[in-house]
This record gives sequence, structure tokens and C-alpha cells, in this order.
Amino acid sequence: MDLIVQNNIATWGDKTFECSIGLGGIVEDKQEGDGGTPVGRFPFRKVYYRSERIGPISTTLPTSAIDKSDGWCDDPKDPMYNKHVKLPYDASHEKLWREDHVYDVILVVGQNDAPVIPGKGSAVFVHLRRPEGIPTEGCVAFSLENLLKIIEECNNQSHLVVER
Repeated sequence: MDLIVQNNIATWGDKTFECSIGLGGIVEDKQEGDGGTPVGRFPFRKVYYRSERIGPISTTLPTSAIDKSDGWCDDPKDPMYNKHVKLPYDASHEKLWREDHVYDVILVVGQNDAPVIPGKGSAVFVHLRRPEGIPTEGCVAFSLENLLKIIEECNNQSHLVVER
């Protein structure tokens, strides 16, 4: 089953959810830092979660508890661009361990990872929506309840499909 996103509405099987997308809208030609959510069909790869906030995750996908040393490289010049890294890390990166709750659950999708093309976007995840529903920096975001439902029901054949 695929998670289909069009603007701020997502369809998962027979369910429809509100979601947030990037501040830059849905974009055809994703560029690092543009704030856009890329058009495309991206496989689900892995789930990261804050074990002290969320508890065990029920899914058939690989999972990993986030700790303070987890990051994601967003420097197009670095060989680890758009990959998980351990902190401290010299190149520009996002910290996965955050004070807010946005990254309490992260569904990693295969956007710009096979192969990685420098500058074509990094850290495009499905994660938790801010309470105000404000736009993301290019990701797709859901309520905790809806994201956990998606993660529980998905499998390694599931995709995030972003359409204009």
C-alpha cells in the first residue's frame, strides 16, 4: 500500500489524513535547502524513534532508537550527504535528537538515495506534525496517531507518493 500525498491531504488505503508539507510547496526539481517536498515515488526504508518518548514501534520495517549521537548529513560536498551519521560530525548535519517532538518518530524514505546526487535533497522524512500544522522544511508530517498507524500497516513494498 502506498501513502499518497497531494498538498496537505494524504491517502492511506481507505483512510484520509491531514498532513503538512514543505514551506516551498510540492516541487518537481528538488534542490537542497529549497523547502520543497519533492514529487515522486519513494520507498519506505527505516523507522527511527525516541524510545523514552514513544516506546516500542510496531512495524515490519527496520527500526532504531534515536540517541544523542544520531544525525543526518545535509552537506552536498560531503561523501556522507543524505546519509545517517554519528555525532560529532564535521560537515553540516541535522540532529535527530531534538528538544521538540517533530523527530520522535521518523519514517525514512528513499528520496535521493539510490544513487545519492549531491544537492538534490537530503533528510526528506515522514515525521511528526507540529501542533499548529505549520509547514516543514521539505518533509511530510502527520499527527502521532496517524503516523503510527501508517508505520504499523506498511511494509517494505510501501512507498511515499507525492503528487502535484
